[in-house]
Amino acid sequence: MSALPQINPAEATGEAATLLAELKKSIGPVPNMAKAMANSPALLKGWMSLSGALAGGVLPGPVRERISLATAEYNRCTYCLSAHTFLGKKVAKLDEDEIERARHATSADPHVAALLALSDAIARGRGTVDEAALKAARAAGVTDAEIAEVIGNLALNILTNYFNIVADTDNDNPVVVTPHGHA
Repeated sequence: MSALPQINPAEATGEAATLLAELKKSIGPVPNMAKAMANSPALLKGWMSLSGALAGGVLPGPVRERISLATAEYNRCTYCLSAHTFLGKKVAKLDEDEIERARHATSADPHVAALLALSDAIARGRGTVDEAALKAARAAGVTDAEIAEVIGNLALNILTNYFNIVADTDNDNPVVVTPHGHA
């Protein structure tokens, strides 16, 4: 059972009701994470705003899903790992091999692999990344805009990972039972 109550969109009031209705209109069924985030309309609004802004950036959906998978795996967030495995398959059209590779912060596509390696280096360094990692990314063709958005997507995913771990959000996707448990 979730450590935070999930606000039922039909029973929500005030700004939470407005945000949950907006979310339902844009994506359909409201995920349990958003229902739990509705305990703080400021948090829900922030997540929705950052997610929407990054969706309009230079990184395409399949790349963002791979970053989400790698981050959820690293942070051992079963909720996010399950959600992004589902979204990776159904929305981003990633095959099983690419989903598994993303969980290990790699890809068969060299450019995507460079983006994931950079994201992983930033996560493992807690924001500190050596010049060699940046040079390797740039040598693989990663642009400054992509570097900036890797950081933004990483931050968005750390937010949702930590939120769902602390809230113990009830999973509303087919569960990926266990993260691989990378050190």
